[in-house]
Amino acid sequence: MIKLGNTDLQTAPIVFGGNVFGWTLDEKESFRILDELLDAGFNTIDTANVYSRWVPGNQGGESETIIGKWMKERRNRDKVTVITKVGSDMGQGHRDLSEKHILEAVDDSLRRLQTDTIDLYLSHWDDENTPVEETLGAYKKLIKAGKVRYIGASNLPPERLKESLKASVQNGLPRYAVFQPEYNLYDRRGFEEGVDPVCREEGLGVITYFSLAKGFLSGKYRSKDDLGKSVRGGGVEGYLNERGFRILKALDDLAAKHEVSQAAVALAWLIHQPNVTAPIASATKSSHLKAFTEALQMKPEPEDLQLLQSASAYE
Repeated sequence: MIKLGNTDLQTAPIVFGGNVFGWTLDEKESFRILDELLDAGFNTIDTANVYSRWVPGNQGGESETIIGKWMKERRNRDKVTVITKVGSDMGQGHRDLSEKHILEAVDDSLRRLQTDTIDLYLSHWDDENTPVEETLGAYKKLIKAGKVRYIGASNLPPERLKESLKASVQNGLPRYAVFQPEYNLYDRRGFEEGVDPVCREEGLGVITYFSLAKGFLSGKYRSKDDLGKSVRGGGVEGYLNERGFRILKALDDLAAKHEVSQAAVALAWLIHQPNVTAPIASATKSSHLKAFTEALQMKPEPEDLQLLQSASAYE
């Protein structure tokens, strides 16, 4: 277990991405994967109130609802670290980090999760129409009420993250302890040239989303003909280029060398980045969860990491 940023929360080195619950996994299958996850020693689940509103017929909150039912049925809330988020459009037509919205949304999330407290509550997206002081003030009320233990942020540009951290100090407001960026072997530049220096300087924990580049780094998408293999395949087409194939070649070589899956190699690269606390990854099959265990057991040598750095270098 490792410490999650400047909190007393402990997490396994890989966080489970709960966006699949109520989307590519129904309730029964979700319970099965969650049981296997906990049995394998992974304890942290990342979700959001908006998961999975994009699915026809869904309203949002489906993922939280499934996780809540599972924790209640298994009576294991004390064994699970729950991360959820607020700020996405839940029908109001815009991203929203206003105090009014946060105070309402947290109660909805708590009800769905069937818990009294959210361990880590994240601002999902920036809301330029709401002052950071108002957002942090709302979180102060939630922490005082015991509804939230710690706060973090996702997808904030560097200047807004800095502004938020400064406001915390100047106004005696809660401070973001964790940041969640998009970051993987392919999508490096945005984080490395953006928020990464702020996270390092301020001691924020970093949990990465799209850690496998929407499944591309699993190696199962090699051509446009492969895009139909998954409902998520459409998001992978942009990776099918010279740089993407160079990364896949490095993953193939190291997967063969260490006798693990390509996904395990990609996750191991993230785990061994000094600026990353834990990558977030999803799974819909037991074989996907095996990659989590392989990633933790894999001991990449310096030349392995260098090969991945070189193959994924951007101009």
